[in-house]
Amino acid sequence: MRRALAISLLLCSAGCKRAASEVVAYTSVDQVFSEPVFRDFERSSGIAVKAVFDTEEAKSTGVLNRLLAEAQSPHADVFWSGDPVRPFLLVKRGLAQPYVSPQAASIPASFKAADGTWTGFAARARILLVNTKRVPAGELPHSVRDLASARWKGQTAIANPCFGTTTMHAAALFASLGDAAARDFFEQLKKNGVKVASSNGEVKRLVAAGEVAFGLTDTDDASEALHEGAAVAIVYPDQDGIGTLVMPTTVVLLKGGPHREQGQRLVDHLLGAAVEGKLAETAAHLPVRAGVSAPKGMRRLSEVRAMPVDYARLGDVMERIQPWLLEWAGL
Repeated sequence: MRRALAISLLLCSAGCKRAASEVVAYTSVDQVFSEPVFRDFERSSGIAVKAVFDTEEAKSTGVLNRLLAEAQSPHADVFWSGDPVRPFLLVKRGLAQPYVSPQAASIPASFKAADGTWTGFAARARILLVNTKRVPAGELPHSVRDLASARWKGQTAIANPCFGTTTMHAAALFASLGDAAARDFFEQLKKNGVKVASSNGEVKRLVAAGEVAFGLTDTDDASEALHEGAAVAIVYPDQDGIGTLVMPTTVVLLKGGPHREQGQRLVDHLLGAAVEGKLAETAAHLPVRAGVSAPKGMRRLSEVRAMPVDYARLGDVMERIQPWLLEWAGL
């Protein structure tokens, strides 16, 4: 009896030790960039990361819906979002655990919540990627409105606005222009024959291949095209108008996660300057800290006129316009 009890205690101890040495992270940051960051954390901490990644086509939507579905019995400890809007849907529903990481001290106040419910870092920008063989240097587009210009009828592309960062961009345009003007813009896009691609990566491919003259995508996808040697140029749109949309990646500690202490340690790791530097180097993310170098071929955040947005409000706008976007996209 005593021997059986001792064996049971030993097995429980081993199981508890295994459980305590892991953390569960859901992320919509591209796996090719986020997985190496998780592996670095595993090597430095001894804590195993069980990661759940989004697909390219359903970027941010898949893992977010999973988190909402698991709200009553959380499986994840940390959500690392590729955009700063969807985490507010978790905050709004009381699913975020406030945690002010000591690593967040050097992050500007505009990229974090004072109570630690969300913290942003390593930003991307929404840019126009232009095929320089199809568009002369003197005719480069300079605004997102050029996507609807008759000059470029049937020659432009955007990713499906029902998913990923394009949803956030749509919400930003609705917030900035007003509902009527934003709806009119999207209807003009349709009339102008804009190609609706499955993802931002597909927009990059269409532009690089010369199948369209230019398209709307993110700086990380644009950087890939440059590194592949494609004949492309990057335009930061609306620098003389509403500005370019800037989107920090965002980390949230989840309430009720099974490994809270390990989750906090992962949050600390993600918010470190070294991770921002790594993401700048490998994924063309723009550091929000002044002391971290900008990625090659990209502007510093201080050199970009950013669109003034309230990230918290965009979450509400995004939810409100989603049915209309689904109708626009024919889904």
